[in-house]
Amino acid sequence: MRERGHGMAEEKIATEVAGRICAIPVEPGAKVGAGEDVVLIEAMKMEIGASSERGGRVKSILVQSDEMVEEGQVVAIVES
Repeated sequence: MRERGHGMAEEKIATEVAGRICAIPVEPGAKVGAGEDVVLIEAMKMEIGASSERGGRVKSILVQSDEMVEEGQVVAIVES
């Protein structure tokens, strides 16, 4: 999901599954590449990544480790 704001495009990264946040491998301000995981969700005994489509700089992380998330929940915002 991409939105325009203040001259930069924002990508809202959402989960594809419900589960528990098991890892957050990046921090706000970090650069991420296209397809790079921003958070990992544990669901059905698997780790499933929520990744950036185009890459850019992580504007914010909206979840914490061990937090339960719902399918479709926005977990991070990346600016490109």
